[in-house]
Amino acid sequence: MNILIKQATILLPDGTVKETDIAIEDDLIAKVGTIAPDWHIDREINGTNKLVTPGLVNTHTHASMTLLRSYADDMQLMDWLQNKIWPIEAKMRKNDIYWGAMLAIAEMIKTGTTTFADMYADMEKVGEAVAETGIRAVLSRGLIGSAPNGNKALEENKELFQTYHNRADGRITVMFGPHAPYTCPPDYIKKVVKEAQSLGAEIHMHLSETIGEVENCIKEYQKSPIALMEELGLFDCGVLAAHCVHVSDEDILIMKKHDVRVAHNPGSNMKLASGVAPITKMLDAGICVGLGTDGASSNNNLDLLEEVRLTTLLHKVNQYDPLAIPAAKGIQLATEYGAKAVGLSKVGKIEKGYKADLTLFDMSGTKWCPRHDIVSLLAYSANSSSVDTVLVNGNIVLDKGILVTMDEERVMYEANRCAMNLLK
Repeated sequence: MNILIKQATILLPDGTVKETDIAIEDDLIAKVGTIAPDWHIDREINGTNKLVTPGLVNTHTHASMTLLRSYADDMQLMDWLQNKIWPIEAKMRKNDIYWGAMLAIAEMIKTGTTTFADMYADMEKVGEAVAETGIRAVLSRGLIGSAPNGNKALEENKELFQTYHNRADGRITVMFGPHAPYTCPPDYIKKVVKEAQSLGAEIHMHLSETIGEVENCIKEYQKSPIALMEELGLFDCGVLAAHCVHVSDEDILIMKKHDVRVAHNPGSNMKLASGVAPITKMLDAGICVGLGTDGASSNNNLDLLEEVRLTTLLHKVNQYDPLAIPAAKGIQLATEYGAKAVGLSKVGKIEKGYKADLTLFDMSGTKWCPRHDIVSLLAYSANSSSVDTVLVNGNIVLDKGILVTMDEERVMYEANRCAMNLLK
């Protein structure tokens, strides 16, 4: 299908905007600029008053935790996990995972996200949801090595890779998902590394999220979580590291050495009072940093544009520096850098040859007036209610605010039913 987005305001890779056309052939951007008059068009999208950006990339979430939204709030992380989240997650079945993921995907598409990196159990059901809805995803089976089913979960991650990696028209990538150093002992991490390397898979893991995690790791192993993972060979696989809130200068050098990519989750880190990740230091060191929402039970939404605003403001006030993360950098973290963070090479830019993963924002509202600086308006003034149309892999999945590939009413009904049943 050939799609022409006509006379839109385009966010270019250099951070500037330009009013022009985008031609899409099948799943790729064919041209940014005026097209030849004889180019065949199957559908034309009127871009007047629309800002087109690369689709937003959510580099870290737990999609099916939408079922636990508002279930356990205002708690310490380990109290939250051990006494509320893990007990109810143990009751979840495949049907719950599927409808929780469908609810998450609906929310993400409607807020402009075209790719998400997920870690949870029963991930084949998330794979089904991704395949059906047209979104792009990087999936990993959450692995807790200290749990009785640790080895079984590792086998499930292998099966997930063999079943879903590069499937759904190439929209699905599979990683391995060891949860964290405090839930995965060294011997188990070595098993994960061996299996991942045998398949050529990368790894998605929580690292250095809290002060307590780091202090306990140093007490037990005389090393920070980052240094311990280096010793165990984890970073030889290619790693997407979630959080990295409490990392030292020495940790950052290790991360740079191994090209560790970081998923920064400001909303979740603020809500759980985990701290402020030193992402400006990471960026200055040449480390790739993307943005994530974390799960909907610790955020409590999956709105990545909100994370852009939080990121730009949080690091300004934390460093007493209004230049710490400018608007354009915040948007770059949510698009180009986010795509790199999850290991995708042809996603995240509006450029010929890149995947046609695009978000169109309607600029007709009051939040967009006056238009002194459109990039600034997107980061600081607008919100995701401006999302009008979303394309993934050249296919329209949101059309003028209406989900094309999903029955939104049914998704909400089924997800709510699953959530209520979990509480019975």
